Amino acid sequence: MKRKHFILFFILVLSSAYAYAPNLLFSARTGSISFTSDAPLELIKANSDKLKGWLNTDSRQFSFTIDIKTFKGFKASTQKNHFNENYLESDKYPQATFEGKIIENIDLRRDGLYNVRAKGNLFIHGVVQERIIKCNLTIKNGLVSVKSNFIVLLADHNIAIPKILDQKLASDIKVEVITELTEK
Repeated sequence: MKRKHFILFFILVLSSAYAYAPNLLFSARTGSISFTSDAPLELIKANSDKLKGWLNTDSRQFSFTIDIKTFKGFKASTQKNHFNENYLESDKYPQATFEGKIIENIDLRRDGLYNVRAKGNLFIHGVVQERIIKCNLTIKNGLVSVKSNFIVLLADHNIAIPKILDQKLASDIKVEVITELTEK
């Protein structure tokens, strides 16, 4: 009888310890983000491997940030200059961020493949837009891999395209994010 009470007590202690376990915070010191502008007269591609962020697996909250000036890979230096000076105004708005929460109520402590929706605020060029972005998460052995593809409309972030350049710059920019997060 005492053994049954001890086992029951032990199970209760373990379950209460799990309930009060500290939140698991995962961080990405580097990740990659790339964008493509596929306009009729010009293809512009650039990427950065300086994406930083974190994910709280218990609350499902996240935050990711990229320094605009870290994008590279432009075909010509004029593309990079126009990108930083005329369009993104990176001296005035040095970072882009996406902060929010994963909508699906899933246990991110368990290994598996998850298709989720991240709902949050996308901040680019001084303008915040609430977005829902689909993401693929792979969780395995304490590593969270994130992959996402989405579109950013320049007009949504008050990025104007001069009439003379409307055939060289697409109004919708394709974005791809790939990063891995490890337990902090």
